[in-house]
Amino acid sequence: MPKLDQHHSGKFTKLLYLGDSGTGKTGSLVSLVAAGYKLHVLDYDNGLDVLKEFAKRDCPDKLQNVDYITLRDQYKAGPTGPMVAGVPKALVNTIKYLNKWDDETVPSEWGDNHILVVDSLTGLGKAAFEWAKGMNPGAKEPRQWYHTAQQAVDNVLSLLTSEGFRANVVIIAHVQFIENKIDGTIRGYANTIGKALGPMVPTYFNTMVLARSSGQGASVKRTIVTGPTTMIDLKNPAPFKVDLELPLGTGLATLFNKLKEL
Repeated sequence: MPKLDQHHSGKFTKLLYLGDSGTGKTGSLVSLVAAGYKLHVLDYDNGLDVLKEFAKRDCPDKLQNVDYITLRDQYKAGPTGPMVAGVPKALVNTIKYLNKWDDETVPSEWGDNHILVVDSLTGLGKAAFEWAKGMNPGAKEPRQWYHTAQQAVDNVLSLLTSEGFRANVVIIAHVQFIENKIDGTIRGYANTIGKALGPMVPTYFNTMVLARSSGQGASVKRTIVTGPTTMIDLKNPAPFKVDLELPLGTGLATLFNKLKEL
């Protein structure tokens, strides 16, 4: 029977990276590029321009270490508003590329110098919802779509955080605040499809941090918070090695380095 002194968390970091839009989450990935990691981005938000600019400034010799696949369903104007043009493909393509990347490599075999980035969980949830609608367009109860989409996202998270997926993972997520109907408290969770899945997402991750901005204008301060806040419960598996706040510009690389020591 294994004893606690024999326990180790493994070589792969599986990180849930929270933050409001504009707090610098995507740009802060540059510290991982500069540290020598190879990043593979599932891009649902079309927001990689900032990462490119930071990489050109901080580590121009490593631009080739980042590749990406853009996964967005195409929309058109419909009689009742915007609708997917044709068959929703973003979620189906997500699964395809998680089995085999577009360079024919297998993501689950990439190893500890590679990081799969999902940018963002919100976009993945939207892709799952459109797929669910496309699978059952005649559903009389829209909750069926939400349930099916939530199951799909849940399955993707199960895959990426499993021991069999032998690569590092960063899931970028916006924050959704939900009121507890019993006591009226408000807590922040990862924003995905519907409200039921958000509180369950943290169960897949041992590491959960928050990008946060404070101040205004030239005095704005951006940090990565690793300890719980008043509204968001965060997770840090190395509380005695990692500071409660890290600089946004270098924090992810510091965090990954410390977690490797576990």
